Amino acid sequence: MGGKHMQIGEVADRTGLSLRTIRHYEDVDLAPPSARSQGGFRLYTDDDVARLLVIKRMKPLGFTLEEMRDLLTILDRLQSGTPGDEDPSELAKRLALYRTLVEERCDKMRARLADAEQFSAELSAELRKHNRA
Repeated sequence: MGGKHMQIGEVADRTGLSLRTIRHYEDVDLAPPSARSQGGFRLYTDDDVARLLVIKRMKPLGFTLEEMRDLLTILDRLQSGTPGDEDPSELAKRLALYRTLVEERCDKMRARLADAEQFSAELSAELRKHNRA
């Protein structure tokens, strides 16, 4: 882990998340800070920031808090090399299921984006017609 500790404002700047969102992820036990100062301020490490960025990437894909928690647990166990009471191959299988889920959700988002871009192009064409008149 190492490195310096950051207060929540710096973490918000680095992640693009609001202070409220970071506190919420702590409250639901997805991303607790690594430490607290003597004055009670939350203190975060680079690893904590990386975890918040993973959560940030899951959010637009529609992950529930429980799915986020499960996926973070899988990633934590695989990365630390301490699978707990699970066989590492089972953790890898669960990770593969999440990977498939992410791809499916990305495909849906791409289709929605394509529809939105088409709509924008149609509105632009309509606007050009009326600006020429």
